[in-house]
Amino acid sequence: MSSYVPTKKNPKPRKDAVKQFVAWARVSSRPQEVEGCSLATQDEGIRAGAAERGGVIKRMFKITETASKSDRRKNFKEMLAYCKANASEIDGILVYKVDRAARNMADYGRLLDLEVSHGIPLVAVSQPTQDNPAGRMARNMMAAMGTFFAEQLSSDVKDGLARRVKEGWFPTVAPYGYVSQRVDGRSVVIIEEREAANVQYIFNLYAYQNCTLDMVLEKLHSTGRNYTPKQPKWNRSKIHRILRDRSYIGDIKWHAH
Repeated sequence: MSSYVPTKKNPKPRKDAVKQFVAWARVSSRPQEVEGCSLATQDEGIRAGAAERGGVIKRMFKITETASKSDRRKNFKEMLAYCKANASEIDGILVYKVDRAARNMADYGRLLDLEVSHGIPLVAVSQPTQDNPAGRMARNMMAAMGTFFAEQLSSDVKDGLARRVKEGWFPTVAPYGYVSQRVDGRSVVIIEEREAANVQYIFNLYAYQNCTLDMVLEKLHSTGRNYTPKQPKWNRSKIHRILRDRSYIGDIKWHAH
């Protein structure tokens, strides 16, 4: 794949001896951290790829699965804007693998537009392709397959959570009074006896002893009942959340789609 495509905004190659690359590293799920595609692995591979191509990383952009959707979009847009503003100084965007380049085909198209309109090619350092129609088709197919697997995984996760709810399990984090444990590779929810006793005590005070939230709070403190060993202090919001949580009576709301 060539490192330069002439455009009006990038009319001729620089004379610099050392090429300048922008790096983009992305982890979208925790299994990728385990399966050898962590940010550290991508960082190392991308820097090695830049060195093999006679260049250095001008700027590195990273995003993890823990980031919010808005933060992920903001980071991606920031990277695109940076590349467009510095197109004359950038010889390419380096990613570790094609499927690490974008979350969907729309974003992948925006990266391809940088090559067409600004002369900044997308280069997957661990999946090199030739700069010809066959090479570009191979790269596009890898991007399409990556998008397919991501969408299929999302669908499978939703279906699995829906089945958990149908079977009476909590779809995500269990509420106060329960704890999740791994049994034979599966997450199983069991009762946490100390917390469950606190839940029963709170409902008893509120329902049968005419206690207000402040009175419940006072009694919890006076009887030495801790919220958790690490966070012993109670407050009104914690009590209010427990009293309003209908999952304690088996009413679990879940929208699969």
